[in-house]
Amino acid sequence: MPTISTNDFKNGMTLVLEGVLFDVVEFQHVKPGKGGAFVRTTLRNTRTGGTQEKTFRADEKVERAMIDKRDMQFLYRSGDDYVFMDSTTYDQLNVEPTTLGTAVDYLVENASAVLMMYGDEIIGVDLPAAVELEVTETEPGVQGDRVSGARKPATVETGAVVQVPLFIEIGDRVKVDTRSGDYLGKA
Repeated sequence: MPTISTNDFKNGMTLVLEGVLFDVVEFQHVKPGKGGAFVRTTLRNTRTGGTQEKTFRADEKVERAMIDKRDMQFLYRSGDDYVFMDSTTYDQLNVEPTTLGTAVDYLVENASAVLMMYGDEIIGVDLPAAVELEVTETEPGVQGDRVSGARKPATVETGAVVQVPLFIEIGDRVKVDTRSGDYLGKA
């Protein structure tokens, strides 16, 4: 496994500490007037999502995780699992919904995604910044009810609930931000 100096930390870097994968959320190199320099970090556990503070000595060596990013295409659901196909090798991979996290709210058939893998384990999913989804259920807008900025809940084809403007109706396609789940516009 490759090692990296704590002086070379960058936000988003993945480390292996005591057999557990952590992403560097934030780091700060500190050089006090007296004593040795150190690096104060905020780390996020990639499996549980929990964060913790950890301090390292300056120039301490830690193990860096080699993350493989694979372009995949979501094909279909098989029972509870999501079936992805590797865009280069055409290999198929069954993925549990718990592994995908909130990404399941934005996955429609034939959608592309980047699966981040550490060995054979999927540790994250990168989706496009926005996706187009069809509204399958929402309350009808009342004639004359055009309050500026008013929103109503709408269920989209993946089952996710998105707050949309009052004029959106069943069957409309809407653009949704995959990072925040916010309505971006009518598609």
